[in-house]
Formats: sequence, C-alpha cells, structure tokens
Amino acid sequence: MLSNVLIIDKRKELSTKYKKSIEDEQTSVIISRNLKDAMLKIQTTDPDIIIVSDSIDEELAGFCSKIRTLTYNTRPVIIALSKSADSSDRILVLENGADDFLSEPVNIDEFKIRIKAHLRRDIESNLDNKTLLPNEKYVRKALKRILNSESKNAVLLVGIENLGNYRSIYSDVAGDKLVQTLIAITKSALDTADFLGQLNDTNFIIITNPYSAEKLAAFLTFAFDTVAPKFYSSADAKRGYMMLKGDRMAGMRVNPVSILIGGIVDNYNLINTPEELVERLYSIKKIAKIPSGSNYAVDRLKLAGENSVQSVSRNNSIYINEPDDALALLLRTTLELQGYNTTDTIDTDSNEQPEIIILDSNDDLSGLDICRDLKSRLNFVNSKIIVTSNIHDKSAILDAGADLYLPKPYEISDLIQWVEYFTKNSNFN
Repeated sequence: MLSNVLIIDKRKELSTKYKKSIEDEQTSVIISRNLKDAMLKIQTTDPDIIIVSDSIDEELAGFCSKIRTLTYNTRPVIIALSKSADSSDRILVLENGADDFLSEPVNIDEFKIRIKAHLRRDIESNLDNKTLLPNEKYVRKALKRILNSESKNAVLLVGIENLGNYRSIYSDVAGDKLVQTLIAITKSALDTADFLGQLNDTNFIIITNPYSAEKLAAFLTFAFDTVAPKFYSSADAKRGYMMLKGDRMAGMRVNPVSILIGGIVDNYNLINTPEELVERLYSIKKIAKIPSGSNYAVDRLKLAGENSVQSVSRNNSIYINEPDDALALLLRTTLELQGYNTTDTIDTDSNEQPEIIILDSNDDLSGLDICRDLKSRLNFVNSKIIVTSNIHDKSAILDAGADLYLPKPYEISDLIQWVEYFTKNSNFN
C-alpha cells in the first residue's frame, strides 16, 4: 500500500487491463470513468501517478493542464495515453503538464515497466536521507488515503523516547544505529502490504491490517526492550538508567531509551485530515506511557467512547518536603512569585499529583524511601522528583528514582531553572 495510481479512462476493458498489469501489494489502482469523479478522486487520494486517456470527453492537453493546476502542491506524475502518434500532439500534451506520453496500442509489458519506473523515482525522491524510509510529506499523503478509503486499516505511531539524551551521552552515531535497529526489527515484522514511514526524527508511522495491529505493537515493544540493553555501557545497563554529562546536567537521571506506540484500529470517526489523525495518535501514545520500559495503547472502535482520548494537562503544582523551615518558606515564596502553586502535603492515593516534587533526603537518607515509594506508584508517573541532599551520594539518590540530584547548598536560582526546565519539557523522562 505504498503507492497509488489513478487511471482516467472511459474504456472499461482496456482500463481494467491497465489496472491489472500494475496493481500489486505495494501499488493500489483506482479507475475513474468520468471527469467529475476523476477530479474528486484527485483531491481525496493524492495519487502518485495519474494516467489520462484521450477517450475522455475533453481535449487531452487542456485536461492535463487542469490537473497540473489542481495538484501544484503534490505534483503527481501525469502520463498521457493517446491513439495519436503525431509528434505535434505529443509535444502539445507534454507542454501542458504531462510528464510522459504513450501512443496506443501500447505494449502491456512496456506500459508496466514505464509505470513502475515512474513510481520508483517518485518514492526515491521522498525518502529520508538517513533511514531511507518515506518522509513526512509521503506519510501524510498515505494517511490522507486511509481517511478516504473504504477498506479497513490500522495506524500505529511508534515513538522513540529519550533518544536525544542517549545521543548526548553515547554520540549521534550510536543513536543512528539504535534507530536503524528499531527500523530493522519493524521491517522484519511487517507484511508486504504494510507501510512504514518516518514522521520525524523520533516518530514513525505504520499502516497495517486491523487484525494484526495489536500483535505487531506487542512484538515491537518486547523486541526493542530485549535488544536495547546492548546499546548501553555495562554500568548504565546494570543501573537501569542513564546519567547525563556536563557540569549542569551531571546530577540528572534519565530513563533508558524505550518506545511508546499509539494506535487506531478502524476508528476514524470525526477525523477529517492527516493532521487530526496524527494529533489523535500522539494523544493515544501518551496513554501508553509507563515509568520505564516500552508500552503501547490501541484505540479500537468497540472500546472508543466520546472524548475518551484527552491530552495530558499540566497542573502547575509543586510539593515541597524541606525540613529547614526557613528554606521551605523561601522556596514556597519564590516559586509562588514565579506563578507556581506550592503545597507541603500530598495525598498519595489521588490521581491529581503535583508536576514537581522537591524532596530532601534527610541526614539518615530516609527521604530516599519516600522517593522510592512515590516512583513505584502509577499515579506519579508524570511527576518529576528533585532530591536535595547534604549527603553527596549521587548514585544512591538516583538509584532511588530521583529525576535530579541537587547537592546542598544550592542557589535558589538554579532550583528555579530546573523547575522551569521540567515543567516546559513535560515529556522529558
């Protein structure tokens, strides 16, 4: 389902013959018998190739010019079919927007090879330079076809989490190899009719049949988590997290690279554009987020409810656990002046948890037990924990689950910068 061809031809038998010669698992072909239907299909399916026969009720060169004007953004390949072999007719059609001209009767093998050559060039011009996958432009075109198709399909958004942090520690080359590994794993699990494209540097789109979507998502999360530890140093693999480098970032704990998958199975109600579909997939992918490791969430028609997929909202709340009353007052006052809501109490059973937790380790490190307890609770998955401590044992603090270790004494301005960082980077983990 990689390419789409539109044939505009009034002749039933010949157009069907053309369709059968080029249609396969990677190429879908649709036929329009009249101009009104053809113009509608051009707008709804964004075909990669448009084959126009001179059997239509309009002058061929003029119609090619209209198509080129209508599709100036997507720029499909236009191939004209004509019973004329006159060079002046050929030149006129090519001057009016056609990319190729075939005189009928055409050898069916030559016809097939020419179309496949045009499709190959079109795909190659829309490949990402690094991954060699169809790029964002082509992906959005494929999603538009899904929304206007009568066939049942499933769409999966596969996102790589923490790749930027991994690159900063292990280099861009190592990051590229990790991405290539994910792509290789994915390709090995796809059927020949499935589509894999790249939405951006860390997100990929899979279009597959609705019956294997969840099995595919389960396999990808399992396979990636199985192979991912091979891309870490033995120390990071043993700890189960990475520590960023640099003077300012040295105390930050970040989870290993993982993948989150959001999917929709034949449930495109109220989705009209590829942009709306991508936004919905991102929302579903957020639901799959867990404290660590890869996971997936799939929205099926039978499970869907009105407004069931919501974006994660930010509550701008900060919990402060600081035994020094003077410092606690200073922190509350300063943060509230910055527009945050502060509290010194917390209900661990509530689903409404603070965005940021500032927690002192205490001299006996009892604060780390609190940190471990909070990190083990699913309702704290989106909360970031900053542990401050007079005891400078960074490994022990990060092993307890802290997202950041801030040694005492610290500058209030430094703490404020970290709070702003975490609140602005809500997907950081």
